[in-house]
Amino acid sequence: MSPRKSAAEALGTRSAILDRSVAVASLEGLEGLTIGRLAAELGMSKSGVLGHFGSKEALQLAVLDRAADVFRAEVWEPARPADPGLPRLRALCEAWISYLERGVFPGGCFFVAAAHEFDGREGPVRDAVEAQFDAWRGRLCKEARRAAAAGDLPAGTDAGQLAFELLGLIMAMNHTLQLHCDPDAAARARRAVNARLGG
Repeated sequence: MSPRKSAAEALGTRSAILDRSVAVASLEGLEGLTIGRLAAELGMSKSGVLGHFGSKEALQLAVLDRAADVFRAEVWEPARPADPGLPRLRALCEAWISYLERGVFPGGCFFVAAAHEFDGREGPVRDAVEAQFDAWRGRLCKEARRAAAAGDLPAGTDAGQLAFELLGLIMAMNHTLQLHCDPDAAARARRAVNARLGG
């Protein structure tokens, strides 16, 4: 076997482990990931799974990175072509609602679940979850400031407050979908976003 083929196969195996891990963690949390379970489900040895990451914590961090890639592809990329400011802020909210509505992750929003799991803890995994929320909040704030500067939101709009409220709306939608299976959750979220942004 050539070194190039061996490296490609290793990357493929790592990717398969991450894909399965994201699906499991979405439903059962990052702590629900066990090397033994993944090995059994993927037809691998425990050492084979562990050899790709080195530790459970490293696996959890890699899973967060993979989930972030999915989130960017599902929410940021569809909204990115919109004009900066209010049009992009609206597009971000719509893509965000659609991501939950379509059940991209089987357990709902991956990062809301991870935040509930790790917000009271300390360590690298908790810090990585916080960093993802900080980056997303920063994106919302940036577009809110642009919208206010363009006159599309009221003068003096507090971008941080607006981002806080939008995060809360989407987290409420996620909760309503996951806990109550409410078929009106997406429509309620859209109405709330329109009311907040002016629609």
